[in-house]
Amino acid sequence: MSEPTPKSTRALLRELDLRPRKGLGQNFLIDESVPPKILAAAQLTTSDRVLEIGPGVGVLTLRLAPIVRELITIELDARLYPYLYQQLAIYPSARLIEGDALDFDPAQLAPAPYKLVANIPYYITSAILRHFLESSHRPTRLVLMVQKEVAQRIVAQPPEMSLLAVSVQFFGKPKIFASVPAGAFLPPPKVDSAILLIETFGSDERPCPAVAVGDEAQFFELVRAGFGQKRKQLVNTLTRGLNLAKEQSRAILETAQVAPQNRAEQLTLADWNRLYAAWRTALQ
Repeated sequence: MSEPTPKSTRALLRELDLRPRKGLGQNFLIDESVPPKILAAAQLTTSDRVLEIGPGVGVLTLRLAPIVRELITIELDARLYPYLYQQLAIYPSARLIEGDALDFDPAQLAPAPYKLVANIPYYITSAILRHFLESSHRPTRLVLMVQKEVAQRIVAQPPEMSLLAVSVQFFGKPKIFASVPAGAFLPPPKVDSAILLIETFGSDERPCPAVAVGDEAQFFELVRAGFGQKRKQLVNTLTRGLNLAKEQSRAILETAQVAPQNRAEQLTLADWNRLYAAWRTALQ
């Protein structure tokens, strides 16, 4: 059976009499040159299982379904369910889940291993990243449409690191795969976008080996303390954020071979690894 040629987003919105809902943060992708770039970033094979968040009118869905082993797609907007069910009916290996991806444990959505592809409302970008990266059931690869400025913050390196950059780079290697102009969407957002690719680390690739499995919460307590006072010296931010004496903070930094006058924005993941190890030793 031959697969149907996907209709343009504009044509589908007219046919279904749908208008983007501001309350859902909907910006429908209308530029036909963008979906192939998203598929290229995902590096899909016929053996892949893919979880798609926010299929909308299926601009990516109907390109994914014919080429992967299994497609699980989850949509919040009930107006789209009848159309999506109809379109996915010819693909036995594709299924639609109704609801909000953040309401499900990732393990409930897709068996491992899986890849995540998402064109999501920008206001839930951080929540989606936390929900899937902090899960023990994280995808092997994430391909997300995000605000370009957010993507740049995520891939930043010292001396421009941020809590967001550390939070993502702790779990995987992020890369801006392509830029996407605001005009590629309907309605156009106020900012340009980017296709963000994140390859997650395996158990033998952890960038912070001092952090034992299950200790991530404690590690990020340290990182949040470091970034707690923007542009302040670490000896001061750690003293305040971790409720330490200043000399304790200084000793921990010196043990970790991190200069006390450095700022959190200047630290690499290797620096945070040593700092965490030194802090854990000081707590014992």
